[in-house]
Amino acid sequence: MKNFFYLQRSDRRAILAALAVLAIAVGVTLYVGSQGGTTPTAAADSTAIKKMHCKERAYGKKETTYYDVGGRKAELFAFDPNTADSTQLLRLGLAPWQVRNIYKYRAAGGIYRRPSDFARLYGLTKGQYERLLPYIRISDDYRPATEAYATERQEPYARDTLRYPLKLKPGEHVALNSADTSLLKRVPGIGSGFARAIVRYRERLGGFYKVGQLLEIDNFPQSALPYFTADASLCRKLNINKLTLSQLRRHPYIGFYQAKTIIGHRRLYGPIHSLDELSLYKDFPPETIEKLRNYVEF
Repeated sequence: MKNFFYLQRSDRRAILAALAVLAIAVGVTLYVGSQGGTTPTAAADSTAIKKMHCKERAYGKKETTYYDVGGRKAELFAFDPNTADSTQLLRLGLAPWQVRNIYKYRAAGGIYRRPSDFARLYGLTKGQYERLLPYIRISDDYRPATEAYATERQEPYARDTLRYPLKLKPGEHVALNSADTSLLKRVPGIGSGFARAIVRYRERLGGFYKVGQLLEIDNFPQSALPYFTADASLCRKLNINKLTLSQLRRHPYIGFYQAKTIIGHRRLYGPIHSLDELSLYKDFPPETIEKLRNYVEF
């Protein structure tokens, strides 16, 4: 203290002025802190909230309900989860990561058609859902059409006969050697796959001489056989005396060794005049000979 009086007059005045300012600041702080424990920021927030309530009452709106979520104040108000923005969703008390999940769901084409659909939000707790449920409002634009027009008279259903052809009734038949895929699909149990398989196999064979040949197609439904008819006279004939080995092999009933036998027989004995000549070879059992009778000419 003694050293204080040895300072120059200007220095002493500066120190006294600084102490006076410090004393005034402490006094103001103590005075403000004694006024209900509120800070200037809190007082401003309180004033803003009061003004918002006044506006809502002036326009006839229901007052917003507030509640605490993790130390922050959240609001409850009517919202549509299909259109609410991030600001509104955060005001409702949802966590930022929950808001991101809602945006991802909507971006992927997801729609909340009923209030109960909102319960599927990943991470939403039972308490959050029960608290928000009374405030969920789904716009009519997002409601299922069956609910919106359930009471209206429905037009008679017109079946698309191009995509879903009308099936044959028992007793009706299809000509196996002339029908196209559209007609084949009218047979019960025959779809696009089997219709194409029938046409391909018919081309390889040269036509069907009996309906039972259809069972040579993998997994062909036996129940469909009564709806077909086969005309053996329409089968295409093969002249086995003129065809090459590769040409003979193209027929489903003539394999490599059988074609080789035919070529060898022609080379050794000349043209074939009857299938009975081939029955002497082990590669031509009786059942194969009977199948070939409808496809071979000399």
